[in-house]
Amino acid sequence: MNASDAASPAAGHGGDLPAVAPQLRALRRRAGLTLEAAARDAGLSPAHLSRLETGQRQPSLPMLLALARIYGTTVSELLGERVADHNAIVRAADMDATRAAGWTYFQAGAPGRGMQALRVHAPYGTQSDIVRVHPGEEWLYVLKGRLRLRLGDATHLLAPGDSAHFDSLTPHRLAAEDPDGVELLFVHTLLQSPTAALCLGHLNGELP
Repeated sequence: MNASDAASPAAGHGGDLPAVAPQLRALRRRAGLTLEAAARDAGLSPAHLSRLETGQRQPSLPMLLALARIYGTTVSELLGERVADHNAIVRAADMDATRAAGWTYFQAGAPGRGMQALRVHAPYGTQSDIVRVHPGEEWLYVLKGRLRLRLGDATHLLAPGDSAHFDSLTPHRLAAEDPDGVELLFVHTLLQSPTAALCLGHLNGELP
């Protein structure tokens, strides 16, 4: 089944998604793509993409990510988001920590954007058996310590200065390799998701 067969509104968001129809058409044309070419690259039928562009359907998260890649843009621009200038800067003193299950999170980006940025401390020996799969993309950068990253069937050991960028539909697992834990910069495209929806924790209804 391709994406055109999964013709339902974005799961869990319903009417919360902004009206994206005007942006979809404008950005496709800016990219110089015909309706047929864009639909083919996104795994949609031309009729389904046309319904998205005329506002008859709301795109799912995988569709938004696919179209953003094809049009050479961001999910934020695809949604027509405009954030005030004063939200562009996040001061260290304004980063509030969220602590749960041994993990510590600092919001390192502005709220309400298509991407969310975090500074994360993951302690040794917690949640190393939790495997995550969800729509979106993730990018992480190791600041301190070593990270054991499982992507699908492969395991990678990342040292300070190493980074990873992957599709979140790939089963993945994060674990600190050293007793002092690991510190990361972490960016993901789970659209408008609260901290509790992140792949880094969220077990049995708890915050990560």
